[in-house]
Amino acid sequence: MSKQTKLIRNTPDEEAAIQRGIAADPDAFEPTDEQFAQMKRRGGRPKLATPKVAVTVRYDSDVIERFRASGDGWQTRMNDALRDWLKTHSA
Repeated sequence: MSKQTKLIRNTPDEEAAIQRGIAADPDAFEPTDEQFAQMKRRGGRPKLATPKVAVTVRYDSDVIERFRASGDGWQTRMNDALRDWLKTHSA
C-alpha cells in the first residue's frame, strides 16, 4: 500500500500575506464574480449525433496485433474495416 501524502494548508497569517501580495501586484488580475462565472467551462465536448458505444469484445490475438502494428488510430481503422464489411453483408 502506498503512503498517502498529507495536505498542508496555509495558516491564516500565510493566507493573508499571499492575498496582500496579490493585491499589491499591479499585474495581478482578480476577476469579479461575473467574470469568473463567464470563464467557467460549461459541459466540455459537444454531444455527438451518433455517439460511440463502449463494449467488451474478444478478438484473436493476431488480428489485434496486426491492427495495433499499424500505429495510433488502430481502433478507428478497425471500426472502419467493420463498417466496410457491413456494406457488403446483410445483418
